Amino acid sequence: MLRFLSRFLGFLCLAGGFVALVYDGARSVANNTVRVTTLSEVLFTVFKDKAGALQASVQGLAPWLWDLLVLPLTLAPASLIGLGAGAVLLWLGQPGREPIGFLTRP
Repeated sequence: MLRFLSRFLGFLCLAGGFVALVYDGARSVANNTVRVTTLSEVLFTVFKDKAGALQASVQGLAPWLWDLLVLPLTLAPASLIGLGAGAVLLWLGQPGREPIGFLTRP
């Protein structure tokens, strides 16, 4: 069940990353310049009310965590984050490999 859920979420993340890549490409062609949608733009669009409280809550827990991990992650392109997360989830959801060199029949 967990492998199915991991693969399902992996395919959703891959599809979202691909859509973000196509969207950025279309915006870049229309504007004659490279336009990249960051993860923070996506978060502010999807979670309008709660995205502003993210920085305050993270800095309340550990102030160093915002500067070292969360801020660079939110400035990364959303398409790369989606494609990377999808690839990792698909890798985690793959079935176990059959061992080589062992007899499977008695």
